[in-house]
Amino acid sequence: MLSDISNDLDQVAPTGPAASALVRALHGERSDRLPVWFMRQAGRSLPEYRELRVGTRMLDVCLEPELAAEITLQPVRRHGVDAAVFFSDIVVPLRLAGIEVEIEPGRGPVFAHPVRSTADVDRITMVDPAEVAAAAAPIREAVAMVCRELGDTPLVGFAGAPFTLAAYLVEGGPSKEHLRARAMMHADPESWHRLAGWLAEVSAAFLKAQTDGGASAVQLFDSWAGSLSVADYRAFVAPHSTAALAGVTVPRIHFGVGTDRFLTDMRLGGIVDAVGVDWRTPLDEAAQLLGPDVTVQGNIDPALLQAPWPVLEAHVHDVINRGRVARAHILNLGHGVPPDTDPEVLTRIVALAHEAGV
Repeated sequence: MLSDISNDLDQVAPTGPAASALVRALHGERSDRLPVWFMRQAGRSLPEYRELRVGTRMLDVCLEPELAAEITLQPVRRHGVDAAVFFSDIVVPLRLAGIEVEIEPGRGPVFAHPVRSTADVDRITMVDPAEVAAAAAPIREAVAMVCRELGDTPLVGFAGAPFTLAAYLVEGGPSKEHLRARAMMHADPESWHRLAGWLAEVSAAFLKAQTDGGASAVQLFDSWAGSLSVADYRAFVAPHSTAALAGVTVPRIHFGVGTDRFLTDMRLGGIVDAVGVDWRTPLDEAAQLLGPDVTVQGNIDPALLQAPWPVLEAHVHDVINRGRVARAHILNLGHGVPPDTDPEVLTRIVALAHEAGV
């Protein structure tokens, strides 16, 4: 009798965000709805966001719970997407660790003191990553606010991958080729691994703050991994990305730009539930490479958001059709929403995806 009761309890259908199309897709289930959300859906493309941001600085907004929560919710209200993504910036956990960084308009994150020597690595890694967790109360508060408003809609938390954070730190700001970061890997591998290992702990603490607040899934975002060779990715990057995600207790998405050469490595040994694919690789080819036990996410070309609707519509249908090769598919862009995107275009894509089904 007790075992029968236990079996019945095991078969109780999930409710709330756990029952959403997005979370089910991350578990490899196809429902009657193709889940869709957009990287960078919260932010510059929305007039309501630009109005809210007048007179504010980016990192200050990220650490103001009410503002961060409101910005996170704006695209859900406007577009009807199947998930919110927490509004923040990948350098926020570095700010929480006491590192001097500012977001310069038109340029991006700029660091007052780049990390380029063994002494610099010693200095920065002296900060206990636990301090990030302690300083992350505004993040947990903002996430909790969002989740209360979302109801059954899931929230995706996110963090920058150790390599991308390290590239910013070593270069001192944005870079196209990340020459200094790549050089450090080989010139001083011990310092590189100490820095990347510390950044993995910082990213893990930032992700935990979001899941503690109620995030239903997380994405590790590796903006600059595409600048690496396969060998360098495997030796100097993948172990630290794995460490950043290893302790996460909700479904995990891993996304990188220009990672087609080592797409299978993005699975991080099988610990991730979904791999995001940028616009360069057809989704059916990506699914065949990745195998039958991982969900794919992507991969509408962001450039085509500027195309005439019939062109974009045909492209979205093609992405959806190719995604059917995978065990499950989350429709998204192959990178973030460009700031000059017409919001109505995103709303139309969501409606199209929901009409198309799985």
